[in-house]
Order: sequence, then C-alpha cells, then structure tokens
Amino acid sequence: MPPAGAAAFELLYADDHLLVLNKPSGLLSVPGRGPDKQDCLSARVQRRYPDALIVHRLDMQTSGLLAMARGIAAQRAINRSFEQRQVHKRYQAVVDGQACVGGDDEWGVIDLPLELDWPNRPKHIVDFERGRPSVTRWRVLAPDVERNGTRLELEPVTGRSHQLRVHLQAIGHPILGDDLYANPEAVARAPRLLLHACELHLPHPLSGESMAFSSPPPF
Repeated sequence: MPPAGAAAFELLYADDHLLVLNKPSGLLSVPGRGPDKQDCLSARVQRRYPDALIVHRLDMQTSGLLAMARGIAAQRAINRSFEQRQVHKRYQAVVDGQACVGGDDEWGVIDLPLELDWPNRPKHIVDFERGRPSVTRWRVLAPDVERNGTRLELEPVTGRSHQLRVHLQAIGHPILGDDLYANPEAVARAPRLLLHACELHLPHPLSGESMAFSSPPPF
C-alpha cells in the first residue's frame, strides 16, 4: 500500500460550518486502535480546525471527497441530511474483468443485504438472513484494456461499510487492488485499491444551499 504522503491534507472548500477534503489512499479517516494508527485525516484537519467533526468516512485505501462539519450544530445538520438521503455520492472504480450492464449509459442495480463477517473482521459478506438492506447503482464508463478491467461509475444508495467492495465482488467483478475482496491476481494488477469518491452533493449545514464538489480519480 502506498504511503499517504507528507502533506497535512488537501482542502477543497472551507467556511465557518463546512470543510470538504480530498483524502489520499493509505490514510485513515479517523484514528484506529493502537498508537501506530493515530495519524489520520480527522486528526490532521483538527490541528488546523479544532472544531472540525467527522460526519462520514472513507475506507483507508479509498481516496477522494470527504466532508467534515465545523461544530456540533453543523454536524447535526449534516447527519440529518444523511438520514434524509439528501447527501449524494458517486465513485469511480476499476474492476476485474469485462463488466457490462446492457445498453450504453444504462444503470444496473445491486440489491444484496450485507453483514459483518464476524470471524473474519473487518470483512463483510452478503447475508440474506441477518444482513441489512444494501443497494448500489452502477454503470460502465469504459473498458480498461491495459489492466484487463472495466472502469465503472458507482452510486451507493445506502451507506454500509465496504458496500461497494462487497457488492462488486458479489457480481464477479472485485475492485483491482482490493486486498480484502479480490483474488491475489487482481490485487497484483494495481498498486492500491482503485476506488475514488469523485462527486459529493449535500445541502450546506447552515443555509441549506445545494453544494456540489468533484475530484477526478488519480488512476
């Protein structure tokens, strides 16, 4: 896995209520367990903005757009926006094999319930008995001939842990570089998990104004 780098963080937007950041792959969103897992995006941001609070996360290996609230009131407002499905995110990924949905620009839907795989934490699995409803929309952007894969656009309708990674594995197209869910050959074809949060739309926590941010994938 590549190092997160020496930069404190990449700030794309800041006001008195909202921060939007571009997280690199290889950096935790929040502190983990143990002294070696205390360096993370939230800690770096809070050194400059002590009132910054987490409202959502990206997996350590996932890069891209992440919002933070400034202060409790803003955090509560953004949390309500998530609960009311007013926050919309899109990702890009390069997956193993030649994925297809149907016609050009057609969206497919993956509707499979997910549950933590307790004996193999932090992995998650499809579980039709105990799993929580989980829905992902996806479409093909282009073949990736060089890596024997396909570039996809992904829209998580729900926000379960590892949702995109498990759903794509479940349809036979794990994300390249995914050392939890892909086979060793697909892991070896990428230097990192090829998953990037490229679009973020949310209401401003104070004004309610619609805010839109984008970040092109670095792969």
